[in-house]
Amino acid sequence: MGLFRKRARPGQLRPATSSDERDLEQFARNHRGVEAFIEPRTTVTETTMLLVADTGEWTRRRVTGPENAHALARKLGIPAYDAGLVGYPQRMRDWNARKAREQRGEA
Repeated sequence: MGLFRKRARPGQLRPATSSDERDLEQFARNHRGVEAFIEPRTTVTETTMLLVADTGEWTRRRVTGPENAHALARKLGIPAYDAGLVGYPQRMRDWNARKAREQRGEA
């Protein structure tokens, strides 16, 4: 039934799943001006793909390697960048700051 998920052990790589790709596709379809930022694999997480909309709203999911991330971006018709080379867009930082202010009850 899949009620209980297998938990990753310390030091165990967390792989991408098909639901990760579906989530990325859904985000790209439901937002405007989406760009992809591909983040390198770490010791505990597979390569990740960060999608950022023109509003700064974003989502991050695991993908099976940078080649597959670029292929997915091409399939979605969005530009893809190496996050380690270009960094993250200012609109994402602005969106995060706005959300943090909202959570604190500030205007």
